[in-house]
Amino acid sequence: MHDQDTTRNERDDEPGHVWRIGAYGICRRHDEVLVVRASSRTAVEGSWFLPGGGLEFGEAPETAVLRELAEETGLTGREPRLAMVTTDVRGRDDGTAVFTIRLIYDVEVRDTGALTPERHGTSDEARWVHLEEVAALGAMPYVLVALGLSAK
Repeated sequence: MHDQDTTRNERDDEPGHVWRIGAYGICRRHDEVLVVRASSRTAVEGSWFLPGGGLEFGEAPETAVLRELAEETGLTGREPRLAMVTTDVRGRDDGTAVFTIRLIYDVEVRDTGALTPERHGTSDEARWVHLEEVAALGAMPYVLVALGLSAK
């Protein structure tokens, strides 16, 4: 596949370098925000993040954020509006460097029914949390930036 991909430069294919593009939603309810907890299937088990995740090949980010919201919380979102883009590079235990581009959307939630956490996925709990409590939960740094609780 990479042999025919002419849009990448040689440095992109260095061993140990991985790209990841994800779409994440900021869902608000009064003075609360919706967050999900990383499951044991992740390298950051117990950390809290915004509902969202990686784009599937050919998937529009606006579609991905709504799909991920439904998968991780059981809620239906609508009208995603791009709020910001964050990037970071993190190392994995195997020495791989992962460059993550996160497209952060403001998303309206159609229903505020019972939260239904993802089963056997990368998250294991969903929760509405008061904005001032997000940092104390152990939220990922990008979450704090996206919510205006920390400078980048």
